[in-house]
Amino acid sequence: MTLTKEIMGKSMVEAFRFEASKGPFYLKRCSKQHRISLPPTFYCSVETTNDKEEKKKMMQQTVSPLSTFIEGAESRRDFAARKPAPETAKVTVTATVTIKNSKHVENEMMSSIMLRHFETFNKTMSEKGMVMQLVSTEVDPRKMEPKVSKNAVLECMKDMRMGSPRTTYKVQFEIDSDFGLPGAITVVNKYEKELFLEDIVIEGMFHFSCNSWVQPENHNPEKRIFFSNKVHLPWETPAGLRELRKEEPRQARGDGKSERKHGDRIYDFDVYNDLGNPDKTRQDSRPIFGGHQYPYPRRCRTGRPAPVNDQKAETPVTAFNETYVPRDEVFDGTKMESLDVERTKGITRNLLPFFKTCVTKCGAFKQLSDVTSIYNGKTFCESKYEAVSNKIQAYLDDHFKFNTPNIIRGNNSGFCIRDEELGRQTLAGINPLSIKRLETFPPKSDLDPSIYGPQASALKDEHILLQLHGMSVKKALDEKRLFILDYHDVYIPFLKGINAQEDRKAYATRTIFFLTRLGTLKPIAIELSLPHGYPNCLSKQVLTPPEDSNSYWLWQLAKAHVCSNDSGVHQLVQHWLRTHACVEPFIIAAHRQLSVMHPIFKLLKPHMKDTMKINALAREALINAGGIIESEFSCGKYCNHIVSAAYKDWWRFDMEALPKDLIRRGLAEPDQTKPYGLKLLIEDYPYANDGLPSWFAIENWVRTYVTYYYHDALMVQSDNELQTWYSEVINVGHADHREASWWPRLSTPSDLISILTTLIWIASVQHSAVNFGQYPYGGYVPMRPPLMKRLLPKKDDPEYEDFMKDPEGYLLSSMPDLFQTTKYLTVVNILSQHFTEEEYLGERKDLSDWSSDPEITESFYRFSMELKRIEKEIERRNKDPNLRNRCGAGIPPYELLMASSGPGATCRGVPNSISI
Repeated sequence: MTLTKEIMGKSMVEAFRFEASKGPFYLKRCSKQHRISLPPTFYCSVETTNDKEEKKKMMQQTVSPLSTFIEGAESRRDFAARKPAPETAKVTVTATVTIKNSKHVENEMMSSIMLRHFETFNKTMSEKGMVMQLVSTEVDPRKMEPKVSKNAVLECMKDMRMGSPRTTYKVQFEIDSDFGLPGAITVVNKYEKELFLEDIVIEGMFHFSCNSWVQPENHNPEKRIFFSNKVHLPWETPAGLRELRKEEPRQARGDGKSERKHGDRIYDFDVYNDLGNPDKTRQDSRPIFGGHQYPYPRRCRTGRPAPVNDQKAETPVTAFNETYVPRDEVFDGTKMESLDVERTKGITRNLLPFFKTCVTKCGAFKQLSDVTSIYNGKTFCESKYEAVSNKIQAYLDDHFKFNTPNIIRGNNSGFCIRDEELGRQTLAGINPLSIKRLETFPPKSDLDPSIYGPQASALKDEHILLQLHGMSVKKALDEKRLFILDYHDVYIPFLKGINAQEDRKAYATRTIFFLTRLGTLKPIAIELSLPHGYPNCLSKQVLTPPEDSNSYWLWQLAKAHVCSNDSGVHQLVQHWLRTHACVEPFIIAAHRQLSVMHPIFKLLKPHMKDTMKINALAREALINAGGIIESEFSCGKYCNHIVSAAYKDWWRFDMEALPKDLIRRGLAEPDQTKPYGLKLLIEDYPYANDGLPSWFAIENWVRTYVTYYYHDALMVQSDNELQTWYSEVINVGHADHREASWWPRLSTPSDLISILTTLIWIASVQHSAVNFGQYPYGGYVPMRPPLMKRLLPKKDDPEYEDFMKDPEGYLLSSMPDLFQTTKYLTVVNILSQHFTEEEYLGERKDLSDWSSDPEITESFYRFSMELKRIEKEIERRNKDPNLRNRCGAGIPPYELLMASSGPGATCRGVPNSISI
């Protein structure tokens, strides 16, 4: 029988149920208690095996039919039926141990081979190895301690295979004949280098998914603890594992002191106090985000010493001091190598733009063809290169040319974004989360006039009346035909500071849309606002669709400012805050408070993968002082101020659920006669149309999972690990909102289902919706500039004459130059990538976590099949000519919420977690 069948086998509990500690909700799931004694078996020495095909099957397994469970159960029954040895006898059981190879492990192995030529080799090697001890689920009644095996030493350096991704070994444990069932393994690494322990399988039946680095004993003297893949609620924990269950998350919590070092696996909370560099220059200083003045979600603590000029901060990361994340959260070698390849390619692509912009001062775009040349390679291959061979030309294209973004394939009708495309992208672009229904006209501000001055809108009925197809403004409001992108209150508090920066000029924009009879949105008015009392400028001006040449170009400039506002809010609020930053506290608390045996930890495990590492990389290069976001977006050094304000005044976890978010924005109304109980006010809203089936698929899967383990409210309320996890998320991870009344309660299975569905939704579908289209939808800067450098010209401005002579040149000079553009494209291209080893929603490479709960695995199989059905439905919608927001001439299909994808910037695919 294959390992896959063993992993997917029927419940081990049914075959031989041990006596669990009887907590308040102890449920005996089988009528007869079983106990086994493990027989003497097999091996006398460590052996190496390389069953690659078998291992490959196990690693790639995602779902399996129910039939595999029965065969696995029969095998375990045969094992249990073996005649036990005498009570006083010692028996030997065999474990298959898989270690994933890495470069530094292979280097140590080479050193060991060299030592064979020295007399001290045998003595040196005898003192090294992986020391393992098997722990029973039972307690020795004489000692009142868990039954344990004798130490087994795995000398993996002797037999490790160079160049192989992993090596499999056989190891024996000597135990008493009445040992009972194996429940945990402790490991001490006596080598000088860390080792990646992938998994351990005892007798082919008891699976321990480790997937963790084991540090050398001189780095961390504490024994690493790995539990079998059996799910245990706290009160079901076998007596022999109770103390180890408490010890494992205690190790992850650490002591909350000292600087974290590479190799630590300690999860702790801290504020964002490492974004600035006050020792460098005064301009590089940044406030601490995550306190009373600047609320912010908490991040992982690094404990680095404070810089000289700011004792409350941590020293920023340097090229020689990477940001700490717990060791198990670091990218695996394959993904890190792929990321490095993309970064190297990005640096290469920016060499010539840097030279042209910063050295020869020729980086300004003079005409539209200068921008499009970025995608055809002509920017980098001027006339003197035309005579070179085809090979060199191909090399330049591969290393310097950017791929043409989806958004301009067949849709490049000129300069800026077309009106209908602006409306379409608010529903089916990279930021479909900001559009709201307009409930009052003119729109109102919530800003305090005593601080920010009068904030009454300049919009009037006459501005939009002619665009309403004969309707009055009141009727358009009553029939719910008016919608708005409102960035007024987001930007106004920071505009003076933003516009005081070099080469930064921004407005706070409001854009009014009218819902046409075709189901598309048409922009009918744009309001541009500046802070009250802004020198030499009207604080507010309104532009409407053009009627002549002058108004045409001013309208294009206004739309460019709208898209710049939208780019900033998308990147800072919808993307960074609502997914990356707000999910990290849930992940940290899960590792600190939930045992790896806990069913909720096992459910969330794939949805937490790589998030802490990608967030750490963001603090190194994206959201830090002078980082890419500050450099390439209009907000500049005020980026994190905007994030903090949005978190303080607007973010609510209870409103992150898709149905509630749609209702809050006025895009949907409760209606039980409609699919999913919601009536969409814009029927052709691709983000909502594709998102709702995925939301309810996740909810159904989570409901099945939760109700399987939690039968009533009392079970949820009495689960101390679960309650402590949720409490720490609120009171520590989101401490600035700990007094908020909107936090969902965690008292019933329904509460837990809602919380987990929301969390999984954010980490998978929501993040994919706002991330993987960044290059395909935003990779053409004239249509979606991340920053603007000039305000609209006024007739009495000296530059007005330049605008009249060359409006296209004026517009181009308002946007990023060549080097700024290629830097921006490099980053969004990397962020839009899927890597080879990605695991998508509905996939799990290792289902052994539920090997003893076949009902759960079968439910996951149904969940996976439902996601495939949803993909087929999305494909059908993308071909429906009646759905004009996703189908039509030059319109790319909306595929961002299709779960599967290949590698690359595919503009589709929903990974399980926020992994890039």
